[in-house]
Amino acid sequence: MVCSARRQPAVLSQAVVATETQRGAMSTKEKLIGHVMKEEPVGSRNKVTVVGVGMVGMASAVSILLKDLCDELALVDVMEDKLKGEVMDLQHGSLFLKTHKIVADKDYSVTANSRVVVVTAGARQQEGESRLNLVQRNVNIFKFIIPNIVKYSPHCILMVVSNPVDILTYVAWKLSGFPRHRVIGSGTNLDSARFRHLMGEKLHLHPSSCHGWIVGEHGDSSVPVWSGVNVAGVSLQSLNPKMGAEGDSENWKEVHKLVVDGAYEVIKLKGYTSWAIGMSVADLVESITKNLHKVHPVSTLVKGMHGVKDEVFLSVPCVLGNSGLTDVIHMTLKPDEEKQLVKSAETLWGVQKELTL
Repeated sequence: MVCSARRQPAVLSQAVVATETQRGAMSTKEKLIGHVMKEEPVGSRNKVTVVGVGMVGMASAVSILLKDLCDELALVDVMEDKLKGEVMDLQHGSLFLKTHKIVADKDYSVTANSRVVVVTAGARQQEGESRLNLVQRNVNIFKFIIPNIVKYSPHCILMVVSNPVDILTYVAWKLSGFPRHRVIGSGTNLDSARFRHLMGEKLHLHPSSCHGWIVGEHGDSSVPVWSGVNVAGVSLQSLNPKMGAEGDSENWKEVHKLVVDGAYEVIKLKGYTSWAIGMSVADLVESITKNLHKVHPVSTLVKGMHGVKDEVFLSVPCVLGNSGLTDVIHMTLKPDEEKQLVKSAETLWGVQKELTL
């Protein structure tokens, strides 16, 4: 028994050495963190992808991050160096964000299981170039992008921002095979924001207190709904019956002209538009990911509405939530407003018929 007792420390000593050797082989992470779960941790539940890391794509990405709208952000682009640089730049600022994971790759597998995919990629609109001139160039790009999105995120909500947004939303809908409620164009959400800003400037009020809607095509032939313009429920057209018409001494029609010309002016001055559309995209993403049931003027299939007979996408007030675009608000449009909407639809349909999908 005495001999046995004398040998025991040597046995203990060997066990301690073995434990220390084992610990020495462990990484710093393994020494620091003890894993509890047996299965793999749950992945991202609120993943957002932005396709295209140009000015609009990055403004959208930053706006989404600053509003804490996702638990994972994925970026995709064909320009690998720029893509790598942009994602590194964002990752370096991750201390100041509440998004756990920011990733990027040329391969669309990085987008897998996205809840919302925002498409900003495409040929950039040049100074003086109309949005419609961009069509076929961007359709060809979409033929590559959309099938890849569908492959990796078959249940996502697809948001198109690339111009001409109404036609490209139609193209994305056709190429994706998604139901109409899961394909949304950013549409006149920004046009309406510009309208409310300018209205606020004219009345010396904050844009959020100025209510007005721009519907129809995003851009040149958009339709201002003057009959619905109000502040605190007070119809401005009831105070000024000529509002938006010829002969209006206050020239409110100029406000809509400034909305239409605004993008061209920004492009002329700085070469591109970015911040406002980026914030507009984040506004739409927020309504979807937070299930707000908020009403936005976004591009959707309008066949059968307001006299439109063709299969086109135009902006009307729509309800957005976590299932996508769930409802459409039936606006009361005046005959001339409805006529403008139908004219835009006919123009877009004429272009769409010529596209090679």
